[in-house]
Amino acid sequence: MSEHFGTLSDGTAVHRWTLERAGVRVRVLSYGGIVQSVQVPDRDGRTADVVLGFAGLDGYLEHPGPYLGALVGRYANRIAGGRFPLDGLTYALAQNDGPNSLHGGERGFDKRVWDVTPVEHGVHLSRVSRHGEEGFPGRLEVSATYLLDTTGALRIAYEAVTDAPTVVNLTNHSYWNLSGSGNAGGHELRIAAGRYTPVDGDAIPTGIAPVEGTRFDFRSVRKTGSGYDHNFVLDKGVTGTPVEVAELSDPASGRVLTVATTEPGLQLYTAEHLSGPFAPGDGVALETQHFPDSPNRPEFPSTVLRPGEVFRSETVYGFSAR
Repeated sequence: MSEHFGTLSDGTAVHRWTLERAGVRVRVLSYGGIVQSVQVPDRDGRTADVVLGFAGLDGYLEHPGPYLGALVGRYANRIAGGRFPLDGLTYALAQNDGPNSLHGGERGFDKRVWDVTPVEHGVHLSRVSRHGEEGFPGRLEVSATYLLDTTGALRIAYEAVTDAPTVVNLTNHSYWNLSGSGNAGGHELRIAAGRYTPVDGDAIPTGIAPVEGTRFDFRSVRKTGSGYDHNFVLDKGVTGTPVEVAELSDPASGRVLTVATTEPGLQLYTAEHLSGPFAPGDGVALETQHFPDSPNRPEFPSTVLRPGEVFRSETVYGFSAR
C-alpha cells in the first residue's frame, strides 16, 4: 500500500509504502530508500516504533546529516581524502566529511528519489546512477528489494551492474532503539567479530587489530554504551547467503534484533552526533558493509565492480521478544 508523503522543491512527489506481515509493520519512502518506521511488539505484545525517523518529509530535508534509515551509496562509509585509484586513474569525490568522502558524497543515494514497484510482501526500488555522479565512474544500475518474510523479518537485497569499472558499497543506515524512546545506551549487543579496524583522527582505518582485551570485544554480550563509530571485521567474511552476525536486545522491553548479512563488515555507531529532535545516543546504527576506505586499501576485501559482474548483498533484520 502506498500513499503520498510529500513533495520536493522541484515538484517531485515522494511516496510512502507500508509493508505488514507476522505482526511487523515497516514503512519505506521512495526518497532515499528510507526505512521510516519499524513497528514490532515487546514481550507483552505492546507495539512501538524501533527505528528513529521523522513524521514528515521536511524532517529528512532539514536534517540530512544523520542519514536516518537511508539507503546509503554509491559508497557507504568513508573514503580517505575523497580520492581513490582504479586501473591507473585517480578519481576525486566530494569531501563532505572533513577531508573525506562520506556515504556517497554531497548528494548520495540517500537524497535521491527511487523508482518503486510493489512485489509480493515488499517493494522493489531502482535507479540509475549516471557516470560521474558525485565523482564515481561508470553508469550504475542499482536496485534494492525490501521484503517481510514469513517470520516478519525485514530482508534487504541489493543488486548493481556497471558499464565501467567502479566501486560499490551499499548499506541501510537505520538507528535502532528497541525501547521505542529514550537513550539506547543500555541496550545489550553481541557481534561475531574477533577483529576491528582502528581509526585515526579522521575516522579512517589504520589497519586491523584484535578486539581481545579492548572495549571493542562484543563477542560476549555487553552494553553498547557510547563512543563507537567503528567497523568490525566479521569472523565469517564474505558469504553467499546471510549469516547471523549480531544481536541487539533491550532488557526493559524484551525486544531483540538479530542481524544476518552476506557482508564482511559491520559498522557500530552509537550516535554521539545526533542533534535536532534527537539526542546523542538515542539510537544504535548497525551498518552491514565492506570496510571503510577499501578503495585505498588493497588488503581489505575489494569493493570494485566491473562490467559483466553483478554486485549482490543481502541483510536480514529479525525481530523477537523474550
